[in-house]
Amino acid sequence: MSDSVFSECTISTIQLKNRILCSATHLAMADEGGRPTEMMKKYYLHMAHGEVGGIIIGSAGIQQSGKSFLHRMLMIDNDQCIDHYRDMVAAIHETSTPVILQIAHCGRQTRSKTTGCRPEAPSAIKDKFFNEEMPEELSEHGIYRIIDNFVDAVERAKKAGFDGVQLHAAHGYLLAQFLSAHMNRRKDRWGGSLENRFRIIEEIFTRTKERVGSFPLLVKLNGHEGKKKRGMTAPEAVEIAKMLENKGCAAIEVSCGIYEDGMYVVRGNTIPVEALKSFSFKLKRVSPFLRPVAGQLARFLVKKSSPLTIYNVPDSELIKKAVSIPVIVVGGIKSIDDITDVIAGEKADFVSMCRPFVNDQLIVKKFKEQCLKESKCIYCNYCLIAIEEQPLKCYYGKL
Repeated sequence: MSDSVFSECTISTIQLKNRILCSATHLAMADEGGRPTEMMKKYYLHMAHGEVGGIIIGSAGIQQSGKSFLHRMLMIDNDQCIDHYRDMVAAIHETSTPVILQIAHCGRQTRSKTTGCRPEAPSAIKDKFFNEEMPEELSEHGIYRIIDNFVDAVERAKKAGFDGVQLHAAHGYLLAQFLSAHMNRRKDRWGGSLENRFRIIEEIFTRTKERVGSFPLLVKLNGHEGKKKRGMTAPEAVEIAKMLENKGCAAIEVSCGIYEDGMYVVRGNTIPVEALKSFSFKLKRVSPFLRPVAGQLARFLVKKSSPLTIYNVPDSELIKKAVSIPVIVVGGIKSIDDITDVIAGEKADFVSMCRPFVNDQLIVKKFKEQCLKESKCIYCNYCLIAIEEQPLKCYYGKL
């Protein structure tokens, strides 16, 4: 086991306990107003006592029109929520664990039934996963409104005591939609060239620095997007990473895929049919009599992706070679041997995990004490389907 995995380290001004981070995970534990609850605080405190290097919390919505269709999303769209976050952050800081807030706008990857308004996106292109309504193409005024709301959210996070903020520019959310030629077909200064598609993030960085100075701003970025012909590619991700470094980005977390890619972002051994039948809005639209058949059809319609483990490491390695800022990699990482290989092999500077923490919030401590070598998570993905309706928990393949 490499000692470097468990040595103290930094990202910008953020002091981390080790190189294993909790990646931002939708807990579905916010209250009706999108504020953190006691349940959420206890979840993260338990993880902090498990010696996680640092926690990325989120994602938190910057405005109501960009709110997730998932159950009880965090929000940071008004000043009234600051004190609620401050209480949770202060409690986690008592364990000497740094806390970063991920902020997001879901763009076209949401539903008007949740937000109360038509989804908005860089271009009016229907999302094939939701397949419900055509999103509204954002006007110049709408884009600047979103930029302002991102900057306001960063300022609120700083006031709440967070150690930094991460912009969610992966998984097909709004910032990723601007970056992707598959989802951004604009002909103006916000589309076309990679520099134009990056412009919205560039503006957020510029205005954030003017507002909060050197407060650490991280980015979650797709290394590539599934198999879309015009989707993000690894060479494009490398160029974007260079642009981010030039704008003062503190660190880049590398992931992949969008909702349309199905089980590409979070891969599994099997299609979680029982969870889909019980919680997915897509199957709940089907007649109860036909739902069992639809569930079985999902086994054939939803494509599984391979490999199942460390699938973003090739992209993180390319990005790490191109930039000098820290690179974090997430996706199918569940064993201390893999973590050690990634860090020792300089394929990334940090590793982040999601599902292994859902299974066991104390996993880092167990890795460190050598009483566990691999997460017991079986990648059934029930946890990530059920959060459409209820708080996150591990189902271990059984409802």
